[in-house]
Amino acid sequence: MSRIGKRPVVAPAGVKMMLEGKTVRVEGPKGKLSMQIPLTAHLETTLSGSEFAVKRLDDSRDARREQGLVRALVANMVAGVTKGFSKELDIVGVGYKAEVKGSVLNLNLGYSHPIEFEIPKDIQIAMEKQTHITVSGADKCLVGEIAAHLRRLRPPEPYKGKGIKYTAEHIKRKVGKAAVGAGVVKGGA
Repeated sequence: MSRIGKRPVVAPAGVKMMLEGKTVRVEGPKGKLSMQIPLTAHLETTLSGSEFAVKRLDDSRDARREQGLVRALVANMVAGVTKGFSKELDIVGVGYKAEVKGSVLNLNLGYSHPIEFEIPKDIQIAMEKQTHITVSGADKCLVGEIAAHLRRLRPPEPYKGKGIKYTAEHIKRKVGKAAVGAGVVKGGA
C-alpha cells in the first residue's frame, strides 16, 4: 500500500499556495496553476503556511485512492511552477521538418500540405534543429497532451521509423519484403 498520500506537500521559497474551498491555487516563478479538487466525502484538505495536507476521513478503497491522487496532482503543480516540465520529440524522415513562426508551429510531414499547429498560450515550443522539438510548460498534463497530439500527426511507422517520436522512445522495427525473400534461390537446378 502506498503511503505517498499521507505526506504533506511543502512549497519551496517563492511559491505561494492558496486553498479556497475546493480550489487549490499555486503561484511561482514559472506561472500560476489552479485545480478543482474532486468533490468527495472521503477527503479533507488543509493548508497551513506553505504545507498542503490531504487527510482521509475513512479507510475505504476510494478514500485511499483519492488521497494519493490529490496529493500527487498538487505536488505536480508545485513542481511545475518551480522547475517546469518538458517533453522532447524527434522528427525522422527525408524532408520532414518543423519551424516555429510566432505562435504557430509549421510541420512538413510528407503530406500534400503543411500542417499548422496553434501553440497554446501556456506552452513553449523550442526548436534546436528542424527535426527536434521541445515542448515545455508548468502544467504537466498540458505538456504531455500537446506532445501526444504532435506525435499523433505522423506516428512512427515500423518499417523505416519515419514519423514523430519521443526522443527516448524505441520503435520496434519490422522486417520488410526484401529481407524475407533473400534466402530463396531463384532458378531451378
